[in-house]
Amino acid sequence: MKFGVQVNCYRTNWEAIQTSIESMEAGTWDSLWFADHFLPPPGRRQDEPFTAFEGYTLIAFAAGMTKRLHFGHLVLGNTYRNPALLAKMAATLDQASQGRFTLALGAAWFKREHEAYGWNFPSMKERQDRFQEACELIRKLFTSDEPVDYDGKYYKLDQAPLAPGCFQKPHTPIMVGGTGERRTLRTLAMFGDIMNMDGWAGQGMSMEIYRHKVGVLEKHCADVGRDPAEIERTLLMPLLITEDKEAIERFQRGLGRGSMAGPRNFVIDRIGEFEKEGVSEIMFGGIQTGDAEALQRVEEEIVSAFR
Repeated sequence: MKFGVQVNCYRTNWEAIQTSIESMEAGTWDSLWFADHFLPPPGRRQDEPFTAFEGYTLIAFAAGMTKRLHFGHLVLGNTYRNPALLAKMAATLDQASQGRFTLALGAAWFKREHEAYGWNFPSMKERQDRFQEACELIRKLFTSDEPVDYDGKYYKLDQAPLAPGCFQKPHTPIMVGGTGERRTLRTLAMFGDIMNMDGWAGQGMSMEIYRHKVGVLEKHCADVGRDPAEIERTLLMPLLITEDKEAIERFQRGLGRGSMAGPRNFVIDRIGEFEKEGVSEIMFGGIQTGDAEALQRVEEEIVSAFR
């Protein structure tokens, strides 16, 4: 089992983010992840600052600060960047980091930040259609030794080369963010390499939900002729280590039953259950940015149990 942390990049400062990166690189963590939003979710709030660091710039800077950690986003919004440009950015970062980058992409959902910056926010159907095209286009660029033509409804390529190509072989992994059953998981089955279930999404992370989503993915894989064993399974898991029953109840009210909140042994047992179900990596969320002691505590109390 591998372990990472989604380091918060909202309503914080660079010094705190830097401390988290340096602490993780010095520790036993496997991976570092940032979100990709231009306003702090969930929406327009006047009582708190709007500070939000741009996610791709942060990851590129973190790559230069580190030698060991793997990194990516949870997840990049497809509406923010042309997918051909994103493929170039991803291959460049994969080369510069010598294979430590995962390209994680989602259809995008946060309407308010599109409004704030004057970006078009298409319908759900169009966003899903664009997302499917983007994943297909990126995979073609990642896997072709020749310049690529692509003639989609929303994106087109005319003999576009990807040079240099990906450092990792066969290519930089593509994580498809989200678990929408009709479109997103089908796009994953068609063009993705990594599944990620988001514990912040409000459904919680019960084993029943996990098994159901995996079952849907397996059906899509059968439909498109893909071996589901080719797709790695990961979880973004908000974490609270505590024996305080009221704190656990508040945590579960906000994030759903089955969330990773409880005493140390409870958390270890739950991770063990997911490991047996085929999860290869858990990214923890909710650890205070810049709190090196909190990162070390999770390493010592949780991560070390799986080393």
